[in-house]
This record gives sequence, structure tokens and C-alpha cells, in this order.
Amino acid sequence: MRTLGKWLGRLLLLVIIAIVGFLIFAPGYLEKGRNTVAEHAPYDVSPEAAALHADMLVGDWHADTLLWKRDPLDRADRGQVDLPRLIEGNVALQVFTAVTKSPAGQNYEENSSEAMDNITLLAMGQLWPVDTWSSLYERARYQAARLHEAEENADGRLRIIRTRAELESVLADRAAGKTVVGGMLGIEGAHPLEGNLDNLQGLQDAGYRVIGLQHFFDNDLGGSLHGIGNKGLTDFGRSVVQAISERDLVLDLAHSSPQVAHDVLAMTDMPLIVSHTGIYSNCQVKRNFEDDLMQAIANTGGVIGIGYWADVTCDDSPAGVAKTIKVAIDVVGENHVSLGSDFDGSVGTSFDTSELSALTQALMDAGLSEAQIRKVMGENLVRVLRDRLQ
Repeated sequence: MRTLGKWLGRLLLLVIIAIVGFLIFAPGYLEKGRNTVAEHAPYDVSPEAAALHADMLVGDWHADTLLWKRDPLDRADRGQVDLPRLIEGNVALQVFTAVTKSPAGQNYEENSSEAMDNITLLAMGQLWPVDTWSSLYERARYQAARLHEAEENADGRLRIIRTRAELESVLADRAAGKTVVGGMLGIEGAHPLEGNLDNLQGLQDAGYRVIGLQHFFDNDLGGSLHGIGNKGLTDFGRSVVQAISERDLVLDLAHSSPQVAHDVLAMTDMPLIVSHTGIYSNCQVKRNFEDDLMQAIANTGGVIGIGYWADVTCDDSPAGVAKTIKVAIDVVGENHVSLGSDFDGSVGTSFDTSELSALTQALMDAGLSEAQIRKVMGENLVRVLRDRLQ
């Protein structure tokens, strides 16, 4: 009996060690397979491109870094974004988006809102607080808290932007030669509201300023680009859009259905964004709105954020992304094109954020003028933020 007890004790110890090992190593292993950067030789960047890149204001509308179990202040051996790599890539402004629900498969064509949720499993596996396991609202607040904690420990190199004054302060400090990155919080789909408009204030209090309406599934605000049918805004969705407009937040139509986009266009005149996407006439996939809808969105004074992954560009090399940007300028105009990487969003890319000078080189090679490159790389993003932030 004593021998059996020892054997059971050892077995229990092995099980505990296995569980602990899984919790320590599995999240990193999972991310390494999800947020990949293709192996490549160093990109050739001319002295002229390097000098232009170093002198530019660079901003990115979309990275899902806060979803993953790693310190955003440390340079990682996985993923595509962290503070050291943002600094190396001369990124001035990075929107960090919170993913709170994502259906298994993330099918671009169609997903059920009842499909198994990947983020629940990820939250459990990464030992997020227990209240995040069942609440999308708490998942959003937890990811915001992660960025606030990073800001506190960044020695001034990362500052969260919530207001126009904070934006201008970061830009002024960078112009004075200080090493600082401005971080903003965005939500990928407004389902963390959990059907309660009062929760929008809680998300604002947590620092969120960019609000996407949908993600990969229809929600209680309306239809997703990847949902069932082309549903428009619900009454609740209309109330959220109105609140976003009144509160000077930024409304993001990425992943919304075309009908939702048309409904939003019909009820508001604020600048709208599509934070991470491609251009349909360049890459004819469902993930990209058709060109006439992109033009209507741009006509609000908003911007189209061009992503860096092959599903929306049909070529994720720096030259391929530059070609997408050039087509976007032809479609919507040079004042309405931005960067929207979707870094750390379970996508593979050909470069990470530290290598953005390669994109500057590719834009020069594609024939864009210096003024156009400056607009796309960051000036258009800043214009929208100055328009919307209080």
C-alpha cells in the first residue's frame, strides 16, 4: 500500500510538472507558429531610403501584440512587434488592438457566431485572470491593463495616447530627439460591450480610442464580412455608432460587412478607417472591400490601412505591399492611405516592424514621391487622430 502511495505521488508530481511545463512553453510555441516572419536575407536599403525613413513619422493602425504571453517591452524571438523593434523601425505611433473572440478556423468566407472560440482557450492556457475566461469585456480590460503596465515599466519609452494633447506631446518629444513610442488602444470588434452601451465608458476609461464594430463573426451590433449573409447594423449597433461619433472616438470598419459599412456611411459624416486590409482591384479576395466602397469610406476624410500579409496583398514581400499601396493611392487618393500591418494577428509576413525601412525602399522603387511616402507612412494617420481625439 505504501509502495502504491509512493507511485501515485510520483505520478501526481509528473502530471503537475507536465501541466506547468505546458503552461510555460505552449503559448510561446503556439505563437511561433502563428505570427511568423519568413526567413530572408537582409533587405537592401539605400542610404537615401534609410535617411528618409529615419526622418519620417511612421504609424500603424493595427497590431495584436497584447494577445500573446510575452512582455511587449522585451525583444522577442517570436512575433512581429515589441518596443525594441518598434524603436528600431522608427515607429512613432502604434495602435495595439485587443482581440476578445475569434472563431476556430477564422474562415474569411463564413463563420458562425456560435463556433468554438479560440480566445477562451488562449486566455485559459496563458493563465489570464479567471474573470476573462467568460467575459469578453474583461478580456478587453485585461489587455488594456497589460499596455498600461508596460507604460509604467518603459522608462518613458512608451506612452499611451488618449487625447489630442497626449498625441502632440509624443510628437513634440520625438521631434526634439527623444526615444518614445506612442501607443494607442483599439478594440477588434465591439462585442466586448456585451450588449450594454454603458460598457463603452468602461472601455474608454481603460484607454480605448479606436473601436472596430465586428471581427470574424456576426455580433449584436451587426454583420461581419465573414458572417452569415450580408447583415447590416442592428438598433444596438446604430446606438454604438452614434456614441462613437459623439465621444470623438475612431470608428474602424475592418471586418464589418459591406452593408454595415453602407449603414455607417449613411448615418455619420466623421472620418472612418479600415484599419488593416488590402485593395480589391489589386487582390480580389472577399477580405478586401470592393473599390467603390473604399472610395466612399475615403471620402469621409478617413483612411485605408494597408496590411502586410499575403491574404490581402496577394504578395507579402516589401515590393508586394508597396504595389498594394500604390494601387490604393490610385483608388482612393494619396491622402487616404495608411499602414495597418495586422502584425501579431496570426498572420505570416515577410518582415517585422524593425524592418520597415525596407518598405520605404520599396515605395521609392515603386515610384512614389517623398511627399506621398510621408503621407502613407504616418501623416495621414496623424491627421485622422487630430480630427477625432479630444
